[in-house]
Amino acid sequence: MPRAQRLTRRFPVQMSEAGYRRLRAFAEETGLGEGEALSFVFENLDSIAHRENLPHRLGLHKAMLEKRAARGGAD
Repeated sequence: MPRAQRLTRRFPVQMSEAGYRRLRAFAEETGLGEGEALSFVFENLDSIAHRENLPHRLGLHKAMLEKRAARGGAD
């Protein structure tokens, strides 16, 4: 039986509206709180992320952030 997880770290987080909606939906689907759901994703990232797609998706995301920053943050 897995041991109980204690949520011991708190930190301010900025998320996109789409990312936050997906986090809330995932938490609701799984019966976890939002913090528990976020912890689950990061604790299990290596087994749930598609390793071949991750660098490509990360590159697209970084390019979008750079483009937004160049426009002055409006998006």
